[in-house]
Amino acid sequence: LRKASFVGLRNYQELLTGDKVFTRSIQNTLYMVVIALPLGLMLNFLVALLLNSKIRFMAFYRTLFYLPSITPAVATAMLWLWMLNPQYGLLNSLLYKIGVIGPGWLSDPAWSKPALSLVGLWKGGNAILVYLAGLQDVPVDLYEAAEIDGARPLRKTLHITLPMVSPVIFFNLIMGLIGYFQYFTEAYIMTYSNGGQLGAPAESTMFYATYLYQNAFIFFKMGYASAQAWLLYLMIILCTVLLFKTSDWVYYGGQ
Repeated sequence: LRKASFVGLRNYQELLTGDKVFTRSIQNTLYMVVIALPLGLMLNFLVALLLNSKIRFMAFYRTLFYLPSITPAVATAMLWLWMLNPQYGLLNSLLYKIGVIGPGWLSDPAWSKPALSLVGLWKGGNAILVYLAGLQDVPVDLYEAAEIDGARPLRKTLHITLPMVSPVIFFNLIMGLIGYFQYFTEAYIMTYSNGGQLGAPAESTMFYATYLYQNAFIFFKMGYASAQAWLLYLMIILCTVLLFKTSDWVYYGGQ
């Protein structure tokens, strides 16, 4: 809105030393990376194992689990706003039927991030699809040899399936890491665009990308937001390199 002026490293200095909201946004983002991401990886893998079974109507079940991933983000957010409503939401109504008083999901700072994590778990169709492709590429003769040796399903899963699909798990891990570091859409729609305050309640949903958006397009602090964007880029690069350096657990068939 006005002519830019060079301020050196002042924006970076303020972000790293004097901005408490910036620190809180990193904490909230790390919650999604450290908790929501591993939960999603495990749940999606288990669902893919089930969808890899040979039973009737399997094409229908696969379609059912994939549909949420192609549902528009706005429609998804509005659906979950209704489901998570503390008074008449479907989730709390089901809890009430079994004698449990449901929390105020998006109005309680202690439950807001778990609520958003639920939405992320529901939209795992893309990861499930990639897992399915990896599972169907596992050589059948390995399972047959294990059965001859008397291996049970759990042992086959741990010693054959997991190593053979570890590159797929690693791929989903990298993509999930990048996605959660840029987590924005659901948090924005379910708080700010729903008539609330950005990051509400009590800044518990103020994620890194949300705070970047606030500085750039609400406060119009473009230089400050640009500094945030560069730091985000560096964090993603650093975490990605760290994952590659510690990827000894990934097994490639030709090795």
